[in-house]
Amino acid sequence: MKQFIVRLLINAMALMATATLIDGISANGFSGAIIAALVLGIINAVIRPVLLLFTLPLNFLTLGLFTFVINALMLMLTSFFVSGFVVDGFFAALVGSVVLSVISAVLTWLVK
Repeated sequence: MKQFIVRLLINAMALMATATLIDGISANGFSGAIIAALVLGIINAVIRPVLLLFTLPLNFLTLGLFTFVINALMLMLTSFFVSGFVVDGFFAALVGSVVLSVISAVLTWLVK
């Protein structure tokens, strides 16, 4: 349980940092980021693997770069479900998903 809470807080901090750095992404406070991190985690656990399976040939042809598009769609879907988290377009979601991945990886590395 402790690991889950730490991971949730890391993702919430990464979402807040991404919302600060990217113009088209905004979060209404840290509580909105925590809810968005929780929803994003659920979406990534349930929907993302199915989408990656269906888009496997396209992902193979693009040498894995289509994964960035899938991640952007997951971020936009999170924005749809969480009212305190807004993504203003696909380009913002695409750049935001890359920034979110980098920040989350760095924060996870710092905690471990």
